[in-house]
Amino acid sequence: MREINVNRVTESLCEACGFIACNCSPDIYEALKHGAEQETSEQSRMAMDMLLKNAEIAHEERIPICQDTGLAIIWLTVGQDVHFINGDINEAIQLGIRKGYTGHFLRASAVDDPLFNRINTKDNTPAVIYTSIVPGDQVKIELMAKGFGSENMSRVKMLKPAEGMDGVKQFVLETIKMAGPNACPPMIVGVGIGGTFDSCAVMSKHSLLRPLSQNNENSEYASMERELCEQANLLKIGPMGLHGKTTVLKIQIEQSPTHIAGLPCAVNICCHACRHAEVIL
Repeated sequence: MREINVNRVTESLCEACGFIACNCSPDIYEALKHGAEQETSEQSRMAMDMLLKNAEIAHEERIPICQDTGLAIIWLTVGQDVHFINGDINEAIQLGIRKGYTGHFLRASAVDDPLFNRINTKDNTPAVIYTSIVPGDQVKIELMAKGFGSENMSRVKMLKPAEGMDGVKQFVLETIKMAGPNACPPMIVGVGIGGTFDSCAVMSKHSLLRPLSQNNENSEYASMERELCEQANLLKIGPMGLHGKTTVLKIQIEQSPTHIAGLPCAVNICCHACRHAEVIL
């Protein structure tokens, strides 16, 4: 049995919150550079150059890439041979987000009740936490700061099995088209296929954590990712909606077994920033 002090979780998350707010992931920055090189119209090329310059300024001056510093999403993967000491792990996670957002002067965007009160909690908690138990004695913490300009354009649909691949492709492209400029393109699009109504939505969001250089391990799904990306860019929504060639940087698919009567599909739209980090303890 390996003991891990929950204070390590708190401090790691605090640091990660500040880092991802101000630093564009290298793979995303390179994808933006590649997209800028492909643009031919003056407006769309200018938009891509502005996104690149914004990322550089954010990194150099340690200021957030975007004023919407996101709602915190946590995937906590715990080895079954780990024993947390010195406190409650869930409270430690919330404390890490609280310290990270207040200590790094990031915008607090969480409200205490979704419908009636909507009073700002002032520290961006509570974070959404997904927990899984696996063999081993390590802890993996994946953090995402999800902005809601793109989150609001995400959708879930319970397709009929007979709709098959064509139905999934149509739904993905339809969702991207509906998002248009509202999701601050170029987008990174997560797609969850299979599972249940709720689990396909979690898959679609979790797929956004995958490096852009990595495709789905299944060759058929990897091919589908490439095809959907090509078709999405033919929509000509373009950078910031200015009708250029780069509507999406990547489409990431996760899949899982499902019921014989269903074909759940979720599309989680993310803006070009796609802020996330991974901590291993």
